[in-house]
Amino acid sequence: MLEGKEVLIVEDDPVFRRMITGFLQSQGCETREAEDGLAGLRALRDGIPDILLCDLAMPVLTGMEFVEEVSLQYPMVPVIVISGTGEMADVANALRHGVKDFLVKPLDNIMVLKAALMSVLKAQDNSAEYSDFSSQLLQHDTAVDDELKWHIEELESNPEIARELLVGLMPETQSRQGDWQLNYCVLQSADVLPVLLDYTWLMDGRLAFYLLDAESGGRRGAATVLLIRALFNDYLRKRMAFENDLNSMLAAIEQGMQQSGYAVPVRGLFGIFDACDRNLSVISVGSEAMLKTSEGERTMAAGEYLGQGARKNPVSEHILPPSGARLSLSKIGTTNFSVTIQRLEAMKDAGDHPVIKAKTRFQ
Repeated sequence: MLEGKEVLIVEDDPVFRRMITGFLQSQGCETREAEDGLAGLRALRDGIPDILLCDLAMPVLTGMEFVEEVSLQYPMVPVIVISGTGEMADVANALRHGVKDFLVKPLDNIMVLKAALMSVLKAQDNSAEYSDFSSQLLQHDTAVDDELKWHIEELESNPEIARELLVGLMPETQSRQGDWQLNYCVLQSADVLPVLLDYTWLMDGRLAFYLLDAESGGRRGAATVLLIRALFNDYLRKRMAFENDLNSMLAAIEQGMQQSGYAVPVRGLFGIFDACDRNLSVISVGSEAMLKTSEGERTMAAGEYLGQGARKNPVSEHILPPSGARLSLSKIGTTNFSVTIQRLEAMKDAGDHPVIKAKTRFQ
């Protein structure tokens, strides 16, 4: 699979760069080298490789700055980071910029690199645009088993690392699209895996989002939530334009969870907000939820956990008033999490009154 593939290696350490180059050439790859991020961008202008390898600690333009630029200018190029740091904050930051895998120096077994390359290239060949290493849990190739095992075991055996990674993946607490704004706020114990939020504003004016309680999955909760994150984003890219219901989304996610062989049931909720008609669709998966608007409150039953038939849970439909709504998870231990969807004009009319802001407190 590596025969004839072009790999761009962006690495400031000449010894390590030559070692990687020699190994890849022995596998039949065509290689190009760049000694820093700026040289790497110049190399990309000269030609688009099949895959890109880069370090994080580099002069002139840091590896993270380089990865961010690549994600904006060349989103079609799959990136694998090979770094001397294994800090979860760095891993999370890299994943947010679409990095396909994250390997830590020194590479005790160079075949780990081959496995990562083959995994990413196979995904490209199958037109499966995986968002990060967590989505590789869907695959069962023997060539990548060792690498997947390391990722999963690391998350299972190190709850602090797993928590740090999930917290690092949380998006900005405030996001705007047109005249609508999303806020979220969370208050939870540092001793448990967190609730993870992810959201995406779509081109047609819809907002897709979810909340997942990683702690509800036990030791495999972190790995499961990472997998669901990848499945969610994959669904938005490939099928959201053709399917407009939450049940179809959850059916696809649960199918991916079953195929992975690693995922365990978790609780949370999924939602789609259509800013054009102010329609909010919500489906609870194992966790009771509360929707509060200026017109009153409504409780949504917990339903089945995601991974245990949540695709059959009822969808709750709501037409939001211009003042928006606050959606909260209930009964999730010491954690309190809420999301507010608010129209900006309504915020101005209300004088930014605190009631429209996302707030949480211990119950």
